[in-house]
Amino acid sequence: MKRLIGVIVAFATALCVATTAQAQSYPNRPIRLVVGFPPGGAADIIARLYAQALSVQLGQPVVIENKPGTGGNLASDIVAKAEPDGYTLLHGTENVFISNPHVYSRMPFDPFKDLVPVASLVSNQIVLAVNPVVPANTLTEFVELARRTKPPLFYASIGNGSQHHLAMEMLKQHVNIDLTHVPYRGGGPAAIALLGGEVSAMFGGGSVVPIIRSGKLRGLASTGPVRNPATPDLPTIGEVYPGYEALSWHAVFVPAGTPQPIIERLQKEIAVVLKQPEFAARLASTGSGEPYSATPQELTARMKRDYEKYGKLIRSIGIKVE
Repeated sequence: MKRLIGVIVAFATALCVATTAQAQSYPNRPIRLVVGFPPGGAADIIARLYAQALSVQLGQPVVIENKPGTGGNLASDIVAKAEPDGYTLLHGTENVFISNPHVYSRMPFDPFKDLVPVASLVSNQIVLAVNPVVPANTLTEFVELARRTKPPLFYASIGNGSQHHLAMEMLKQHVNIDLTHVPYRGGGPAAIALLGGEVSAMFGGGSVVPIIRSGKLRGLASTGPVRNPATPDLPTIGEVYPGYEALSWHAVFVPAGTPQPIIERLQKEIAVVLKQPEFAARLASTGSGEPYSATPQELTARMKRDYEKYGKLIRSIGIKVE
């Protein structure tokens, strides 16, 4: 028995030494940052903004890999099944954790068990935008137009169960209107469809705010508790229809089993990036939100609260993807 205990202790000691050595040399090669949406949308814009600064902090390239599909599930599954060595990171969006488990009948991974939060990044409210040919200059005019239009107006989202999708479904319930959902594979494709007149409206962040500023789309309102700094002239939906609020967030995740010293190194360097004035300025200039600092425990608690909140909404709507 003593010999067995000695073997176990020796193995544990060797493992600890190996893990410490691995963490001390981390990183010594490029890091993959997997994004679940195509170029042009807020997730891709935000990822590219901090990846560049993080590369400087870590002394190794942080390389973006866009893997769009199934509302971020494809990218998340890739990371969940990757080697837990700190060289494969997920740029995670809220829908993977709070709505996809309710929307998709089968998830290829468990978002709460197979992925570990490293650091929050950005909190963002999204903006309701319409094609300029839509005869509505304000939110109330859009609601009245939707009430009298038969068949219903089409609206775009970045995918089934996305915050952009749920924000519009919440609005439909809140003001009692009907609209027809058309999902796209990301904010870029959805914004292109809105510009082209394929749909009449959509919620978006970095994918629509610069286009609103250019005058090619018309902004109507934002979804936060206070006015969006990126669109200060637009009211919040709650100002017009009290009780409405919808926020999105972005964070970095790693596969479960990633050594804690590596996670702590990433947390330290990401915290430096979030405090850089140029990061906040570039977020603001693209309409992609504001830096969001929360501990992993605070982020996990928010994920669980939102999981329950949006689960009720999704069940009431009956959204399901086989």
